Amino acid sequence: MNELMHGLRGPALGQALLNPKKIALVGVSDDLSKTTARPLRFLRTAGYGGTIYTINPTRKVVQGEPAYPSLSALPEVPDHAFILTNSELAIDAVEECGKLGIPVATIMAAGFSESGHEGVKREQRLKAIAKDMGVRVLGPSSLGVINVREKLVLTANAAFAEADLPAGGIFCASQSGSMLGALTSRGRARNIGFAGLVSVGGESDLCIGEICEATLDDPNVTGYMLFLESMRHADALHRFALGAAARGKPVVAFKLGRSEVAAELAVSHTGALAGEDSVADTFFSDCGIARVETLDGLLEAMPLLARIPASASHHGGRKPTVGVVTTTGGGAAMAVDQLGIRGVNVIPPSKETLKRLAERGIEASGAAIVDLTLAGTKYEVMKATLEVMQSAPEFDMVLATVGSSARYQPDLAVAPVIDSAHAGKPLACFVVPEAPDALKRLTEAGVPSFRTPEACGDVIAAAFRRRAPVPQLPPPPAAKGERMLDEASAYKMLTPLGVPHAAYAVLAVDAPVPALPFPFPVVVKVLHEEIAHKTDVGGVILNVDSTASLAEAMARIKLNVEKNRPGTVVRQVLVQAMSKGLGEVLVGFRRDADVGPVVMLAAGGVLTEIYRDRALRLAPVTVEVAREMVKEVRALEALAGYRGRQEGDLEAVAQAVAAFSQLALLKDEVVLEAEMNPLIVRPKGDGALAVDALVRLG
Repeated sequence: MNELMHGLRGPALGQALLNPKKIALVGVSDDLSKTTARPLRFLRTAGYGGTIYTINPTRKVVQGEPAYPSLSALPEVPDHAFILTNSELAIDAVEECGKLGIPVATIMAAGFSESGHEGVKREQRLKAIAKDMGVRVLGPSSLGVINVREKLVLTANAAFAEADLPAGGIFCASQSGSMLGALTSRGRARNIGFAGLVSVGGESDLCIGEICEATLDDPNVTGYMLFLESMRHADALHRFALGAAARGKPVVAFKLGRSEVAAELAVSHTGALAGEDSVADTFFSDCGIARVETLDGLLEAMPLLARIPASASHHGGRKPTVGVVTTTGGGAAMAVDQLGIRGVNVIPPSKETLKRLAERGIEASGAAIVDLTLAGTKYEVMKATLEVMQSAPEFDMVLATVGSSARYQPDLAVAPVIDSAHAGKPLACFVVPEAPDALKRLTEAGVPSFRTPEACGDVIAAAFRRRAPVPQLPPPPAAKGERMLDEASAYKMLTPLGVPHAAYAVLAVDAPVPALPFPFPVVVKVLHEEIAHKTDVGGVILNVDSTASLAEAMARIKLNVEKNRPGTVVRQVLVQAMSKGLGEVLVGFRRDADVGPVVMLAAGGVLTEIYRDRALRLAPVTVEVAREMVKEVRALEALAGYRGRQEGDLEAVAQAVAAFSQLALLKDEVVLEAEMNPLIVRPKGDGALAVDALVRLG
């Protein structure tokens, strides 16, 4: 039986975890002032219809109900055990669950890996026992699970003392248990209902991705809301995101930690540029998950996400466009500001659209905001304007901004928005005043609506940042020990992928200078696997124009490097043909410990970390995706024929990015980090050439 239970997942996991018919509360208290008393009280208050067994070895009655001394004393095997004891007793309870065949156990106790060395050992023991005994564990530090329709309030979170939580289609999963109460209370104020909620705690076994995946085929779940503190178990999250996208169920996430933290072991510019939060942003976008940065946005995102599906080439690399119609210019301007700082363009109607508006008796000035002023409070005026703008090809969506009439005449103010919501391009509404009745009507009608300009800009930008989820890669081969490649070895790895590089020769510093296979001038560089940044140690000399100068340069590099890096012995240099171009870019690759391989394109040169002008994607990428990345790097606009300047070969850059990203697929090596900096961009039709490369294997 235990062998069958081991690996419980999918719908069977969802049933045992979120819809159990028999529950055991291990360590439940009779003292109603204690946290461990809450689950029994909440279940009874909610009207849970299943069987509840209370386990307390010191009492025969708990909260007026008969108690059992142990799980083994129960008359039948429960589906789910909620363990409310301390950490040591919790491990014993999990072992007992395994012996009895209880498939799922939730652990509320802390005191595991978050609490130091002893806690780490305790969690390792918990994992081993759970695996051996075939028990799936939620937690530790989990506050439990809630299934609203089944009245399962299996939680110790005090917020759920409030009865009658509104039912809806959102499944909410959080790494912070306390946030569930905040989200449900704020959701209640917005008339937002939930299908279920789960506090995953320490994720020693079950994680957010696997739990959400187990609910994908639940018809009561229409979308997902995630509150994340870290990116652990990103592989399961990615797998779940693919399943959600395939079923048309949108996912919105709020992740703590917006600050940039570079990888501690990074040896490349890519490691500093593709910091933790940048990689998280890329992961969410490439998984089709909308990442928001405001709590209001997290709560208000779902209706708009349902109207704007993620797409691999949603705008062909251009910024999304929004048309704004309003009855209050100041309120609309606030929303426009928030959209602008997030990279969403608010554009005026085209001449053709203005003509169509005029034909409906609506005078618009051609400004970015179509301000109807008081006339817009009339149903027929706002309705006609929305009809024209929702059918205009220049807009990706339309935003209606409603002023004071939303508070004082809610029926009239939002009626045209409600009646237009599903008639054409996606439509959303920003309600400027505090107008609960108007917002309630919009929410009940399924119209995306926002209370603040910040949430409005946040959600619209997040919806458009999503891309169609990219497939998951198989796990990388086993590592063979970490090591750096020197530049020549890096070129040998990149060449079969189709990555172009300048011609080079490897010379021994103590041997006579041979004839070169390419003309002078050349660049001379130290060739050593431990030296990633050659200029920092005096290991690069440019514009060497003769054989004699080459011999001198080799000797000088040996002297410089051995002086600046005591103990280093320089035996070889790499001599490369000098390459000129119209500009430089950096192409980087990094295997993130959580989300896997990412590829980056950035403005090149030694100041690249200062400018931080870059585009990132999960690797590998197609040439089409690489073209989008080229359009996202602002510095490359100058190489696209800007103001009559000579065009660079940006297509060759895209080809090089796509080829470089194939490092993610190597079968014989695990590439941890790799970089071409710079990749020389030559005139259009002349291609692009790498003139430096590093690779770190692991």
